[in-house]
Amino acid sequence: MGTVEYAVHRRTAERVRVSADTLDSPVTALAEVPRWLEEYHRAHRFHVEPIPFDRLRRWSFEPGTGDLRHETGRFFSVEGLRTSSDADPVARVQPIIVQPEVGLLGILAREFDGVLHFLMQAKPEPGNVNGLQISPTVQATRSNFDEVHHGRSTPFLDHFIHRPGRRVLIDSIQSEQGDWFLHKRNRNMVVEIDTDIEADAAFRWLTLGQIRRLMLQDDLVNMDTRSVLACLPTAHGTPDDGDDSFPAALRRSLYGETAPLHDLHAITSCLTDVRALRVLRQQSVPLDDARRDGWERTGSAIRHRSGRHFEIMAVEVTAERREVASWTQPLLRPCSQGLAALITRRINGVLHALVAARSEVGTLNVAEFGPTVQCRPDEADGQSPPYLDRVLTAGADRVRYDVVQSEEGGRFYHARNRYLVVEAGPELDTGCPPGFCWATFGQLTELLAHGNYLNVELRTLMACAHASY
Repeated sequence: MGTVEYAVHRRTAERVRVSADTLDSPVTALAEVPRWLEEYHRAHRFHVEPIPFDRLRRWSFEPGTGDLRHETGRFFSVEGLRTSSDADPVARVQPIIVQPEVGLLGILAREFDGVLHFLMQAKPEPGNVNGLQISPTVQATRSNFDEVHHGRSTPFLDHFIHRPGRRVLIDSIQSEQGDWFLHKRNRNMVVEIDTDIEADAAFRWLTLGQIRRLMLQDDLVNMDTRSVLACLPTAHGTPDDGDDSFPAALRRSLYGETAPLHDLHAITSCLTDVRALRVLRQQSVPLDDARRDGWERTGSAIRHRSGRHFEIMAVEVTAERREVASWTQPLLRPCSQGLAALITRRINGVLHALVAARSEVGTLNVAEFGPTVQCRPDEADGQSPPYLDRVLTAGADRVRYDVVQSEEGGRFYHARNRYLVVEAGPELDTGCPPGFCWATFGQLTELLAHGNYLNVELRTLMACAHASY
């Protein structure tokens, strides 16, 4: 990074810090947000009804393979994926969502009274547990861009696509859930504007501090917003001397004044070791092949006979304010709530996070860094993952964040994870198992400038940790 480029980056990071420290805004008061969401919810009908597969419109099971596809061949499909690994050499087949298009998650930013605000959208999704959640300005697939649905165009899309002179604050391609998607990626962007725009009642300008405060509530700030905001550059001034609180420690971890346990090269080398040595075999196969591994199709679901993992269902949606007023589609519904937990510890006076190189069946490049613990406790096979007992038995004085958040509602139905940030003391050794690594929050933020380093659950935990102060 050149001198001028670095100066611009640091200036952007400082402006992000000011926005993060601002809760009172003359544009939108924090206390107005619940009323905004409630009024929008009442004024715009949005209804989701589970339906049998034979009521799907424009979707069908392909003869010969059993793959579930849209008649246009666009949007996404549900296919079979055969996987095996060095840790589990027995090949298994499961359903997987295949969406080769790179979608866009874009947030517009603008300064008001010298403070960056972000244009957020009250967006209903068919899989949301509560209908509306706070979403990016633009949240769209390539099929939406191309208006394959023959509906209304996506508002503000032109600010992100091929716009001359646009001022880009962040721009990276990031992955999504590797257990449920095959090689799924979205472009995460924040673009700054300095002109007036017309936005209807679905949109509000909020500071970063306001959005982070809203992340302290269950199921309110959606996954895509968390993913984009986690990528913002960070710069925090040195806390007051003697301040030993978690917020102060996190600010020091972001600012990076004290030497971290490992340099960035050692952290990326940890991931490279795993990618080079771990074996992950992936082969696309007909969805019908999953029957051999316990998956069955009924009139209304594709599910595993054990009652575990997830099921593929179908819904009919009526939505007054979406690009299309009514449609049907498949959704993936998890059979239990997940857990994503990040253990932190102060090392040499700096807060570090313990991350793990994780491989999931649909991961693009073998592995990405994920949380310390990422699992579904109700589906454990009797062997707990490392550190699970530590996070589940942590005392209240050690828990820095504990909120249930929804995953993406456009493809998943009522998918929720409990997100935990737990601070350990010196009793936790800095040594760790292979594939685990200690990194400062500043180092993790630096990795987020690039794609396929941090998985979506770790990106959410990064955003959640910021929300804890």
